[in-house]
Amino acid sequence: MTLTAIRVSVTLMLLCGLMYPLITTGLAQALFPKQANGSLIQSGDVVIGSELLAQSVTSPKLFHPRASAAKYDPTASAGSNRAVASDDYVKEIKEQIAELKKDNPTLKDIPSDLVTASGSGFDPDLSPEAAKAQILRISKTTGIAERQIEQLVDSLTQSRQLGIFGEPRVNVLALNMALLKQAKL
Repeated sequence: MTLTAIRVSVTLMLLCGLMYPLITTGLAQALFPKQANGSLIQSGDVVIGSELLAQSVTSPKLFHPRASAAKYDPTASAGSNRAVASDDYVKEIKEQIAELKKDNPTLKDIPSDLVTASGSGFDPDLSPEAAKAQILRISKTTGIAERQIEQLVDSLTQSRQLGIFGEPRVNVLALNMALLKQAKL
């Protein structure tokens, strides 16, 4: 009886702990190498970031991502877990709005994703409206025409997945890379 239990345990350990991970990793590397390796974005041989994770951006010449409750630390993925009606949350949102208006004084309609953090704290995308809300600031600091930046946002806007899932979105890192290339900064 004990010998049978040991044989079953060793067999399952080899199948589930060794064979299955090796096969799935091999298939992922063969079929989806970019995704299996973290969807990294490179400039030459230098890894700039991942299209799956937001990064902190503070330069007025670039698009800013959503706020991160995890302070953009990939080892600490987390939302704030604050209730929408809590005093701390309301205070934080008011501070985010004040900071946003300081950087974008002419901004009237504030897209919610510019002042709220995502559930994971790493949402790499913004709504097209949130990206477009930053165009005037970027235009003033870079000297690039507003219409040219708007066309850049439109060209990088992704539609709903399969036409029905999610919302239109634009990846902030890809947008900033294209902006840097266009501005030759």
